[in-house]
Amino acid sequence: METKLNIYNTLSRRKEVFEPVNPPFVGIYVCGPTVYGDAHLGHARPAITFDLVFRYLQYLGYKVRYVRNITDVGHLTNDSDDGEDKIEKKAKADKLEPMEIVQYYTNRYHKNMEQLNTLPPSIEPHASGHIIEQEALVQRILDNGFAYVSDGSVYFDVEAYNKKYHYGKLSGRRVEELLANTRQLDGQEEKRHPADFALWKKATPEHIMRWPSPWSDGFPGWHLECSCMSQKYLGDRFDIHGGGLDLQFPHHECEIAQSTAAYGHDAVKYWMHNNMVTIKGKKMGKSLGNFITLDQLFSGENEVLDQGYSPMTVRFFILQAHYRSPLDFSNDALKAAEKGYERLMASVTALDKIVAGKENTVDVDGLAEKCWEAMNDDFNTPILIAHLFDGVRVINSLVAGNEKIDRENLEKLKKLYHDLIFDILGLRAETESVSRDHEVLGKVLDMVMSIRTEAKQKKDWATSDKIRDELKAAGIVVKDTKDGYEWELEN
Repeated sequence: METKLNIYNTLSRRKEVFEPVNPPFVGIYVCGPTVYGDAHLGHARPAITFDLVFRYLQYLGYKVRYVRNITDVGHLTNDSDDGEDKIEKKAKADKLEPMEIVQYYTNRYHKNMEQLNTLPPSIEPHASGHIIEQEALVQRILDNGFAYVSDGSVYFDVEAYNKKYHYGKLSGRRVEELLANTRQLDGQEEKRHPADFALWKKATPEHIMRWPSPWSDGFPGWHLECSCMSQKYLGDRFDIHGGGLDLQFPHHECEIAQSTAAYGHDAVKYWMHNNMVTIKGKKMGKSLGNFITLDQLFSGENEVLDQGYSPMTVRFFILQAHYRSPLDFSNDALKAAEKGYERLMASVTALDKIVAGKENTVDVDGLAEKCWEAMNDDFNTPILIAHLFDGVRVINSLVAGNEKIDRENLEKLKKLYHDLIFDILGLRAETESVSRDHEVLGKVLDMVMSIRTEAKQKKDWATSDKIRDELKAAGIVVKDTKDGYEWELEN
């Protein structure tokens, strides 16, 4: 399939035609979770966003290596260079080994990702498993003159780097402003400048996770691990680096600086950032205490939830917004997503009821062109979904006999919906919930519609119309057909 995929590059701040570094191979690196607690709705968005990218690039025929890391060391509280390691803090509180915490929450994260139907990455490296490589990268940056040792810790020299390169080009920040505005924190007397960041930290006596190095017994800085692992598995030039918008600064800015300091060039061609999930306009996250875990979301066991929502409802909710747009959580929005998801899946089932004829009145090629155009426009899933719902109306019309379709176009339509809904959007039928609810609702409707049929036979048009109107008010659209009736949930 001839295609011209456009991707918004955060680095250039514009859409660019996707041209892989080494076609047909494509390398994707995505910052995964720091596994010290249950995954929440905010974690679901990057997972689903880059699962979509992974799926679509594979669909286009590229050989994709998708790397998503697990942060299990070096990520300190408040994303700073001082304080407690987030995993170590949790381990002390629960009186467990840090790696017990890592394993427990990694297993739970994997379970949630499977529920959301995200494909497993090609490689899932752990930061703690790449200490030797990280030490080698620190030494390379030191040898190139862009870092310094201070009392057993190693810091990146932002000012020295900025004299040759541009620190701040991803986020739009200026070093002069950073140096002027960064407040002095406890422990930063080791740094030459407040904007400098740790590549290696000397461990304090009470620090549990530590490794020997030429500089001290310590641990790597949070930013270092992604530069190290991405280039180990994808090379010093690769295609896509992704993550949440909140990682743009300082995490990804520091990654660019580290890679450039080590190799003389930026490693990443396209930087992609998904926007935040918010609740009442505020970022959802553990640090703010306003997060909803995915398990709570699925079960409904959270005070802000009216009910539980299925994993596919959550996936559809996230895909309804463009990945670069903010997504505000609300029960109403999730309920609307639930109805939309069920309506879309019902249309797939309805496709099997259509009988092909010799005539054709449906423009399947035109619908397909619009759908692919949306996907190629920076993975524009809300526009794609809108086109799919245009097609749902056509499918319902075909079932009702108001449109005609020949065998060739019917097969095209079935393939289009299968490929887009299942292979690319990554949705799947939730037989235990959706089908059961659909079946129960269908039985209730059969009973109500039998009453309506009796009313019509008695020419009691007032009762017949009232039943139809009351059902519509409840979000159920009923259409009379020559064989009885068809119904669907209104979007």
